[in-house]
Amino acid sequence: MSRNFALRPRGAGHPFRQRIAVRAEMARNDDNDLKLFVLSFTAFFICIYTLIF
Repeated sequence: MSRNFALRPRGAGHPFRQRIAVRAEMARNDDNDLKLFVLSFTAFFICIYTLIF
């Protein structure tokens, strides 16, 4: 049986703890995606607004 220890936190030995750690990282990545979307949308809006007026 081979395990990939690089993807799991050190204290997450129990399967339930492993699932919680993965969900916490997914939530953090979703926050970064939202920030990137808002930044891109704002930049696009400013560029179009500048070209029109």
